[in-house]
Amino acid sequence: MPNQGITLPTVLANVSIDSARISVEFIVEEPINCFRAEVTENNGHCWEDSCVEIFVQDPAGSGEYFNFETTSRGFMLAAHGPDREHRQTLPLDTIDKIRRTKQKASVVGDLVCWAMSIEIPAEIFGLARFDGIHLRGNLYKCADKAKTPHYLSAFPIQTERPDFHRPEFFKEF
Repeated sequence: MPNQGITLPTVLANVSIDSARISVEFIVEEPINCFRAEVTENNGHCWEDSCVEIFVQDPAGSGEYFNFETTSRGFMLAAHGPDREHRQTLPLDTIDKIRRTKQKASVVGDLVCWAMSIEIPAEIFGLARFDGIHLRGNLYKCADKAKTPHYLSAFPIQTERPDFHRPEFFKEF
């Protein structure tokens, strides 16, 4: 779908995986009308704010996938399940084990610039280590309730409307 003259955010992401964790660093530059920061708690509606997301097929082989959605302020929604309708949020004490390092948002001209680093330990997936495991997933950037809603993905999703909950389009990290 063409962006019809709308300036969309620019996102750079770096994924690294070692035996103990998945680490993703996001650097975001977005027009002010794309930026929103209203969520104030973990397991809130993070997708409504400016957020970055990591979706990962369960490496333990359950057939489920996990989503980790983090706002520019560091609040996270984390859940797992087989599809969009059957999600179970992770307990808050589990979310606290996921390290988030944020760079405060700053305004440069008409852009809001922010960064977020996320480290997800193997234990979140019920694993001791990631050694020998191939991880599949996708990375996203969205803000459903911004003045200019937007939906970006690292790997293409071939659906008529934006739908991040489509593991059939996940690729190997």
